[in-house]
Amino acid sequence: MGNRGFDYTALVIAVIGAINWGLIGIFRLDLVRMIFGDMTWISRIIYVLVGLSGLYLLSFFGRVSNSSEAHA
Repeated sequence: MGNRGFDYTALVIAVIGAINWGLIGIFRLDLVRMIFGDMTWISRIIYVLVGLSGLYLLSFFGRVSNSSEAHA
């Protein structure tokens, strides 16, 4: 239960990253680059946070599986 806030934060960051990738794929519009510049230090930090959030969310598979087994 203590990681719930961290889980939601990672999920929001990953969703924002997914929306940005969708915009890149459909419209060739990279909002991060448009707002923060092409590979500036802040845009690189944003890309790293999105990547780390995605990797962290991989742990959901194990936690959701364990949680559903505990309730069964």
